[in-house]
Amino acid sequence: MILDRTIARVLPAVPKPLVHKLAERYIAGSTLEDACGVVKTVNAQGKLATIDVLGEEITRDEEARAIAGAYLDVFETIERQGLDSNVSIKLTALGLKLDYELCRENLEAVVRDAARRGNFVRIDMEDSSTTDDALRLYRGLRAAGLDNVGIVLQAYLRRTLDDIDALADLRPSVRICKGIYVEPPELAYQGYEEVRANFVRALEALLDAGSYVGIATHDEWLVSEGRRIVGRRGLGSNQYEFQMLLGITEQLGDRLVREGHRLRIYVPFGEHWYAYSMRRLQENPKIAGYIAADALARLVPRRNGG
Repeated sequence: MILDRTIARVLPAVPKPLVHKLAERYIAGSTLEDACGVVKTVNAQGKLATIDVLGEEITRDEEARAIAGAYLDVFETIERQGLDSNVSIKLTALGLKLDYELCRENLEAVVRDAARRGNFVRIDMEDSSTTDDALRLYRGLRAAGLDNVGIVLQAYLRRTLDDIDALADLRPSVRICKGIYVEPPELAYQGYEEVRANFVRALEALLDAGSYVGIATHDEWLVSEGRRIVGRRGLGSNQYEFQMLLGITEQLGDRLVREGHRLRIYVPFGEHWYAYSMRRLQENPKIAGYIAADALARLVPRRNGG
């Protein structure tokens, strides 16, 4: 929508404290303690969680290693506090843009620590310049015998169905999402309905391949299609899950839980909250619209009978 895009464009002019106020419902906070508090609340609502340590502007090897270390702290805390949560990792936060081997070493250390603790790591997907490396790293971990790791595929990329075919031998655990990065038409579908249609095709292809799928969307039509597809296939609730961002379309998520579906909530935290907020809101104007509407609803009380 034009309004959503307008909101996203003006965000850089919004004072940082106000951005923080808008973002606080959608980001757990700056500390691991903040994230754990949110995860406890999410778990109490019958939902699973995935924690992400924000790291949007990594420019030095030491920063990448520090984020890898932060994930080890996350796993230790999840285990100690008995939280129902795994983690999601962006490879650029582990140094992918600095040095491939640095990223590989950091990623393997995190995945091995998770395996030792009986936990799971989701390799997040970023812009298309990182896709080949992300899939290569994922395959390398699986070849090393590490099965506690999954990948993300983006429905708007034209290559995604081919990637699903190429990964089928691994029966991978995959989060399928629309994708938020701005990509050229030769790489990504541009039309709203085109992306929706490819999302459904990708979901069907993944399930055909025997994958465990995280259906990650706030699109009510796609949620309905996901429910229809898993129902038609007779899948049990332990064979798939839905996934949503913290604080977005909560009523829809609550309905899924009441219906008996597994729902995982993405819980980001860290000092890089501002960069994450700006990127997320600017690259996905629809979410900017969700947040603006939600903030307005909370700031302006409803009139009686309204």
